[in-house]
Amino acid sequence: MAAFPDFGLTPAERHAAVFGHRYEYAGMHGARGEIWCYTDALAYPAGAMVRLCVSSTAQAYRLTVARDGASLQPVLEREIRDARWQDAPEQCSVLGCGWTPSLEFRIEEDWPSGAYRITLSAAGPSGSELRAHHLFIVRPLPGAKPQRILQIAASGTWTAYNTWGGSNHYQGITGPHRNQYATTVSLERPWCRGFIVLPDEAPRVPLQFDPPPGAALRYPHMEWAFANGYSNKYASAGWASYDRHFFQWAERAGFGVDLASQHELHFNPEILAGYDCVVCVGHDEYWTWEMRDAIDEYLERGGHVARFAGNFMWQTRLERSGKAQICYKYRARAEDPVYRSDDPSRTTGSWEAKEIGRPGTLTFGLNATNGLYAGWGGCAPRGVRGFPVYRPEHWAFAGTGLCYGDLLGAAGHAFGYEVDGLDYLIRGGLPEPSETSGAPPGLEILALGLSSLTEERTGLPLDDRFLSDDDAKFVAEIRLGDQSDAAVDRVKRGAGMMVNFPRGRGEVFHAGSCEWVAALLRRDAMVERVTANVLNRYLGR
Repeated sequence: MAAFPDFGLTPAERHAAVFGHRYEYAGMHGARGEIWCYTDALAYPAGAMVRLCVSSTAQAYRLTVARDGASLQPVLEREIRDARWQDAPEQCSVLGCGWTPSLEFRIEEDWPSGAYRITLSAAGPSGSELRAHHLFIVRPLPGAKPQRILQIAASGTWTAYNTWGGSNHYQGITGPHRNQYATTVSLERPWCRGFIVLPDEAPRVPLQFDPPPGAALRYPHMEWAFANGYSNKYASAGWASYDRHFFQWAERAGFGVDLASQHELHFNPEILAGYDCVVCVGHDEYWTWEMRDAIDEYLERGGHVARFAGNFMWQTRLERSGKAQICYKYRARAEDPVYRSDDPSRTTGSWEAKEIGRPGTLTFGLNATNGLYAGWGGCAPRGVRGFPVYRPEHWAFAGTGLCYGDLLGAAGHAFGYEVDGLDYLIRGGLPEPSETSGAPPGLEILALGLSSLTEERTGLPLDDRFLSDDDAKFVAEIRLGDQSDAAVDRVKRGAGMMVNFPRGRGEVFHAGSCEWVAALLRRDAMVERVTANVLNRYLGR
């Protein structure tokens, strides 16, 4: 591809695709009819009862449940004939839809752990098909799981980006003028379109070509979403864009892999005890204090964490028994009541904020504020697509043939769109953490690529840049206590890294990029080999 793709949009529509606020809600299709659903929990153990809340204009529909692993395996089919419509409150994305459960089914004891896709299909008034997708996780039962991996689905990030109902942690219909992002978002609502199922042609966030000189900024994934009726956040979070690709690859590669949500880390941290290797993947941005406690304690006991993920950024809190997620983000110091309490450590802002006192490096070795954007918009749009390798002799690179200065994952575009890093310096041609980086003892930087916290000057006004310089100003305030142009200039240059370090009796490998899974999807042989090297070592093979 040598030019931006054309999805048939006018300039005004392209602008609306990027800067407009579109969302799905109950009743949006009017006379055409619609069907929506959500489950009463994110994850269940085998033997549990799943309660499905459905709102449908059709009186009958077909329910299909299928495990979404190496292949799609149907496990349940039913014809439902007593459906009904259920209204949702205007602020359902904050309060929850409040729908009465419409049906229930039991998870059979022989359903293996994994992600289970729910599909509802019904006939619309004009003969067209109405369709809805949802997903729940069957989590593993307690006990030793030799030679099996536990993948942790990024459910906190899914929740933060879900646009269904109008509000998430980015845009919203809250506040006095109904134009603010929501500081509280509910899990009791459907997932937006694209989080569970995506067509193969759906663009990922990073650009797949080098924009020509002087090209205006474009964001193809959001243009495609607008043109095809998908959420403009489909490529930022969700099972279909991220977690699914690792889970499928691992099963096809012969690894035994189980699945749990982040909420299990919060409420059932003992689930980690049976595993030698725990994996986090994709876009994994939002964590509670308790989730970090679970991982830290697991590592101290001798566990191994492989994080093929990027953008470790925000602390959240859970309320309503885990059905509501709180994150004040940029407004935390002004609005979060915890910030002005006797113990502000649970303030729902950046992990790097001094009041929280728990930098991201303490758990995963890297953090988002030293990394952020690469390969899209005006942030390194022509930058490297893979990780530049600095320490090819490391065990993770065994069998790859990589040399100093080579790019790992360029063919599969493993580097982007949000990456994690730390402050570093170069000595003798090799990167190492700076004395003020907060890096854990023994951390080695294996590979390093450049990123940016702000879109570079393009001749466009800030209002025409999706990323603008707001994040750079926020990071400057968090790290330097200053939002001046000089402060922004000090923080705006970042890096995405691959690191390895010991932690307690355990060990962490962190490839700090959201797009590592994209290289697995594209069968990048070197990325596959590094992934297998890490998993085999951590499984004791």
